[in-house]
Amino acid sequence: MNWLINTLGASVGKKLMMAITGLGFCCFLTIHLAGNLTIYGGKDFFNSYVDHLHSLGPLVTLAELGLLIFATVHILTGTLLFYQNFKARPIRYSVNKRAGGRTLGSATMPYTGFILLLFVIFHLLNLHFVDKTNTTTFQLLSSSFAKPVYIFIYTFSVIIAAVHVSHGLWSAFQTLGANHPKYTPFLRGLSIVFSIVIGIGFGFIPIYISLLI
Repeated sequence: MNWLINTLGASVGKKLMMAITGLGFCCFLTIHLAGNLTIYGGKDFFNSYVDHLHSLGPLVTLAELGLLIFATVHILTGTLLFYQNFKARPIRYSVNKRAGGRTLGSATMPYTGFILLLFVIFHLLNLHFVDKTNTTTFQLLSSSFAKPVYIFIYTFSVIIAAVHVSHGLWSAFQTLGANHPKYTPFLRGLSIVFSIVIGIGFGFIPIYISLLI
């Protein structure tokens, strides 16, 4: 047990937890996007999907609990790593060079992560923790996306999510040991493609719904 505590307490252990939970969220985004795309089948098809999802009962509750645990670990570990890195280099370099293949995603990971946390809270308060009596999920979405400010917040946050995962997915694979000249270009490309799919897939949903209103 001591070796496990020591490993998780070390920097490599924290990065490992970030990688595992990060991959977990990438899987969630994929599943969530697949479910959300049913909205293009019409409101009845989408509501039927949501009703089927809710009928799973305990499985949904278990999945939500798992996501909460993953989120807690990811946020706390990421915050601690950011603080440790900042403490190790309290004075910023006078010249900010993009050496070593540094990208927009890698340079902004802590900040995009914080923005995503705020959006998730906002999103849950508006669509999950609300009174759903005599209403459907499609009606809730239509009501939300009838407001231009919500469309802006949602679209902006989706772009932020795309930037975040463009580096996060690649970084997770690298932390888990998939760092080889033969596979690195493919994994980097996969991360970019995944981020574009997430950005476009989620980003067009509020536009589509607003056109139906």
